[in-house]
Amino acid sequence: MEEDDDCPELVPILDNKGPTSKIPVTIITGYLGAGKTTLLNYILTEQHNKRIAVILNEFGEGSALEKSLAVSQAGELYEEWLELRNGCLCCSVKDNGLKAIENLMEKKGKFDYILLETTGLADPGAVASMFWVDAELGSDVYLDGVVTVIDAKYGMQHLTEKKPEGLMNEAARQIALADLLMINKVDLVTVEELTQLRETVKSINGLVRILETQRSKVDLSQVLDLHSFDITDGVRLAEKLKLVKSTQPHLDKSILTVTFEVPGSISEDRLNDFIQNLLWEKTFKNKAGLAMHVIRLKGILCVQGKLRRMILQGVHELYELDETPETWVDGEPRVNRLVFIGRNLDEDILRKEFIATVSNGEGGEK
Repeated sequence: MEEDDDCPELVPILDNKGPTSKIPVTIITGYLGAGKTTLLNYILTEQHNKRIAVILNEFGEGSALEKSLAVSQAGELYEEWLELRNGCLCCSVKDNGLKAIENLMEKKGKFDYILLETTGLADPGAVASMFWVDAELGSDVYLDGVVTVIDAKYGMQHLTEKKPEGLMNEAARQIALADLLMINKVDLVTVEELTQLRETVKSINGLVRILETQRSKVDLSQVLDLHSFDITDGVRLAEKLKLVKSTQPHLDKSILTVTFEVPGSISEDRLNDFIQNLLWEKTFKNKAGLAMHVIRLKGILCVQGKLRRMILQGVHELYELDETPETWVDGEPRVNRLVFIGRNLDEDILRKEFIATVSNGEGGEK
């Protein structure tokens, strides 16, 4: 079993971060047995010159790192730390992790990086939202991105598992939230099976970058420091969003990706009305009369009164609109590009509702 690997002995690394640096948090999620702990072991044993804290969010069977901990169960919050040879740390917590991480940093000192492994059935969106909001409140940590590991052999089985009416498939939701997706154990499937899984993943999340791995071995530069929630490179994000296409569902009641462009400058107040109606009130329905449910949202926008490009990002019901460092170039077409990942989405209706809400007759699409 991949998840039963021994806790690794770590190589010496250097602590070269200043005391005031914010610490990136990468959330590692995936279905049971996909290879999350194997990925953690691999990261911790590679040369990366980072002092890493590994946070194990709740308890699950089969985690070698958790088995290495002597965990006290007195009280509602379970915390125990295992300090490894080079000062890296393994920690197990029985809550969403934020309080434990801040306590850990206070007691054990600063780290260069934090990896948080969720349980196989956890909703990574709830954890991601917590870190994202906390960063806005001045925390010492910030959300770097979500990495989802999927089992090449059993991934389609997990994605097609029937759920009670109204419940969302956990494996599909983990894919929808991912900034990076690792299809692991590719050596155990045929080319045709791998192609089918890859196409299904892209139909769910058109934004995600896909890596194919064996035993979770990857180039660490592709996994760490994703900067998925940064607002410093609006031009790069705009180019990336240009390449995203709306998808067709591969599975019944599927999560899918919807994207569109609307030219012209838009009202920030009316944009907020549109987002809140979509994310909070859930007033927009598809042709079948089902409420649209957005899991991830990204966009580059041209807002009236703003010389700079604006980045829109959302996770579940949380969203933020921020200015990027880049100004719109004279003569450059003002275009709003949006990408939605979620359930019951309808591209035509979303575009129509967006235009109806934000357009004020000053250059917006009619």
